[in-house]
Amino acid sequence: MCKILLTGGAGFIGSHTAVSLSANGYEVVILDNLVNSRADVIDNIEKITGVEIPFYIGDCRDEKLLEKIFTENEIDTVIHFAGLKAVGESCEKPLEYYGNNLDATISLLKMMLKHNVYKLVFSSSATVYDADNPSERVEGMRLGCTNPYGWTKYMCEQIIRDTCRANKQLRAISLRYFNPVGAHKSYLIGENPKGIPNNLVPYIQQVAIGQREYVHVYGDDYNTVDGTGVRDYIHVCDLADAHVAAAKYLAEHEGCMEINIGTGKGTSVLEMIHSFEKANNVKIPYRIEARRAGDVDSVYANTQKAYELLHWKAHLTIEDMCRDAYNWQCHLQKQ
Repeated sequence: MCKILLTGGAGFIGSHTAVSLSANGYEVVILDNLVNSRADVIDNIEKITGVEIPFYIGDCRDEKLLEKIFTENEIDTVIHFAGLKAVGESCEKPLEYYGNNLDATISLLKMMLKHNVYKLVFSSSATVYDADNPSERVEGMRLGCTNPYGWTKYMCEQIIRDTCRANKQLRAISLRYFNPVGAHKSYLIGENPKGIPNNLVPYIQQVAIGQREYVHVYGDDYNTVDGTGVRDYIHVCDLADAHVAAAKYLAEHEGCMEINIGTGKGTSVLEMIHSFEKANNVKIPYRIEARRAGDVDSVYANTQKAYELLHWKAHLTIEDMCRDAYNWQCHLQKQ
């Protein structure tokens, strides 16, 4: 049975991927420093899967710990989620973001090569695309970022490409996510941001339960269906399945590539708010405010490459995302 190491595996996307991998017959090992997650997530993954998960608490930059993990486990593939991820915070603490995210990737690649582990799936982001590209983002378009978080993903992709060129056995896929939302149908795992949510849907969730007063809608004069910004939202369970598809692909194919992971469809801020209201029979108050610097009209994924190479496409709808996100938030509130 193939054993896969998930760095940052207790996080939002990592935990759902652990569940999906287990359901597809893979063994999972998790490394997480719990900066953006909690230890009880591992217990909940085990409740969902019925499988005991080897769990190491620590930093991906700790090469002694990585040595221990690779020595104690016959790792076949690595899925690398570990990294700091808040766009706003990255602007305030750029050195912390560059130091953490780049060093973690470098340390991991060194240990993989040392232990003859040659398959890597990297958690990248649509933020690597230059803002001046057309709304439909296609792999191969011009790259360029507006914040340190995005640049760390850009640089990690380059580090991986260069390492693959120098080590022909190494094969890698960087998955460029768009906007993951939702939660597992068990409502045992989901997104639980620390502090004020940085993203739209978690903020809507907290407004829905009365934790926050209203949603801030930044700008209503964009060139979109209703004047509010349009983004590509994807259910986290669909995203988790994309990692399974990527792992399967690397087992049979060589090379290094980047692949978009989204639905291929844009949803505006107001459309998302109204979909959330309809799916959950709740009222979401909002206020229109000034645009934020750097925001663009519309961004969504071209997903043809994911379909052709990975035989993967998103299946869950905006309504599924809104329902699961709300039920997860209600579950959290009861704890």
